[in-house]
Amino acid sequence: MYQVIYDGNCNLCVNLVKLLENFDRGEQFVYAPMQDQPTLDRFGITPQDCELGMILINSEAPEQRWQGSAAAEEISRLLPSGKLFVEAYRRLPGIKWMGDRVYEQVRDHRYQLFGKRSTTYQSAYPTCQSDTCKTYFSKPL
Repeated sequence: MYQVIYDGNCNLCVNLVKLLENFDRGEQFVYAPMQDQPTLDRFGITPQDCELGMILINSEAPEQRWQGSAAAEEISRLLPSGKLFVEAYRRLPGIKWMGDRVYEQVRDHRYQLFGKRSTTYQSAYPTCQSDTCKTYFSKPL
């Protein structure tokens, strides 16, 4: 299971999360908005960390994390047949660098480009809230 931390106020981010929810149906991914401070605290994520983009956390090895374009690539890699596309993307000269720059521009201007929601989106597949999960994720990294 992987934890996806996304901007729940960003129209683009929410639409991408909804697309992933429909495709995955909670099989591999659960979600928490960056606006959920208790969840961020549980994962040791600061608001400054969130400024660098979405975060993906491996639930079985919480020290294993990806952020920004690396998180998008890892999510894609974990999807059926995604590994082939990510490997091809990474092999094309200059494309990874360009993709990273595009991600940064979209991340930094997402509200101007895609708009800001009036309410924070809460996923149909939220990050685990049980005491077992809280204990598991409170372990030091």
